[in-house]
Amino acid sequence: MNSKIEPSRSGSAADVFKYALALLLVAASVFAYYWFDQWPTALRTLIVVLGIVAAVVVFAVTAKGGQTREFLSESRFELRKVVWPTRQEAMRTTWVVMIAVAVLSLILAGFDVIIQAAVKFLLGR
Repeated sequence: MNSKIEPSRSGSAADVFKYALALLLVAASVFAYYWFDQWPTALRTLIVVLGIVAAVVVFAVTAKGGQTREFLSESRFELRKVVWPTRQEAMRTTWVVMIAVAVLSLILAGFDVIIQAAVKFLLGR
């Protein structure tokens, strides 16, 4: 947990209003998409995209929006520390996983055949 993030007052009236406004913007843009069905699809899609972008901007100025920006910034920083496998290591790991899945599938299929035969024997079929 980051010590920079203070306990938020995300329940403040201003933030609640901004959350409601963000939801209203998204809902209004989706409503407009269906209400103006005679308009070209590209224009209606643009309206939805603009509504979502406006909602994200409104959300970004709330306390939770600030926390989200901080989280994404720290995530990006931590992602730089990751040691990614080489292509050869990734391919080898992929083949190991594929072989393990195939072997386990065959084992489970064998169990299925044995159990099916046992059930048929017990039921007298």
